[in-house]
Amino acid sequence: MAIDSILALIDAEIASLTQVRSLLASTGKVAAKVTAPKPGKAAKAPKTRKKRRKLSAEARKRIADAQRKRWAAQKAKAK
Repeated sequence: MAIDSILALIDAEIASLTQVRSLLASTGKVAAKVTAPKPGKAAKAPKTRKKRRKLSAEARKRIADAQRKRWAAQKAKAK
């Protein structure tokens, strides 16, 4: 490409961007100004803790026994 054609393309792009800018400027400010929050001043969402469900001793024993049974089955299968 010749330098003249490159300059012509740049001029066309500048003209296009200028036109877009003027259109945007004529509509006024639509969106509010967006700024980054200051360090240390970020709004923190309140922490909500889930209620922990408590298992009864019987339920824990049933689960433990079932797991031991699964382990024994795996060990027997491996032999």
